[in-house]
Amino acid sequence: MTMPSAVRVFVGDAPLEAGSDTVLAAGRGLAYGDGVFETMRACAGEVHWWPAHRARLARGAARLGIAMPSDDALDAALRDLLRDHPDAVAKLVLTRGSGGRGYAPPLDAPPMWLLSASALPPAPRDGGLVLRWCGLRLAPQPALAGIKHCNRLEQVLARAEWRDAGIDEGLLRDLDGDVVCATAANLFVLHEGRWWTPPVERCGVAGVCRGWALAALDATERRLTPGDVLSSQALVLCNAVRGILPVARLGDRTWSPHPAVGDVRRRLAGEHPAFSVIDRGRP
Repeated sequence: MTMPSAVRVFVGDAPLEAGSDTVLAAGRGLAYGDGVFETMRACAGEVHWWPAHRARLARGAARLGIAMPSDDALDAALRDLLRDHPDAVAKLVLTRGSGGRGYAPPLDAPPMWLLSASALPPAPRDGGLVLRWCGLRLAPQPALAGIKHCNRLEQVLARAEWRDAGIDEGLLRDLDGDVVCATAANLFVLHEGRWWTPPVERCGVAGVCRGWALAALDATERRLTPGDVLSSQALVLCNAVRGILPVARLGDRTWSPHPAVGDVRRRLAGEHPAFSVIDRGRP
């Protein structure tokens, strides 16, 4: 197997030798999902939120007991990747490395990490996203909650529930029926002029764009029922690659453009260069 030119692989701080595909095949990331990852928006050769992504990667690695590459190695590899792919989706996957068969984690294996670039996603549809409810329920696991670990089978199964091109995303609930997130985005709802977002102490991911929005909007974390979502004045999804995405419909419920959504999108456009193309006069 020949690695695409947009993928770089490292063991510890050193690039993996070309042709060493058996090292990848023996890795615990492939075998067990034993790792964490970051998906980042690159614009003009820079990842604007790189410090926040690197901090979350470190928090996830610490939670799993995986060694981090050095900051110098990470920075240099990212600069090298973005030199050839200045406007792209950059993905960094950090795993525990190779450790033989069995669940017991090795004590001294150097971490393995992969850095790749892919095309930017298409622009969201005009007028706002169309959502559906997912049948799959997220299981609570506080040991993994909040971090972006490599075990994403719940999201894979949820996303496999529909093939309708007219549906953009699906909302996920936990086993208690509370709304947590979309399959690949965090959720914010507007009630009486205040923004709310679900907590992620039991399941879900503490997104980088979510972290920005929590602070920028003085938003409140609170458990949300489906009724809270459906009765909201406005609803948005967010992630670090696509920014703030207005929602137009969820099932039979529709939302008209709301000034508060236009405001948060303009604020993000002023903060993050990748989203500065948003029309600042759009509602």
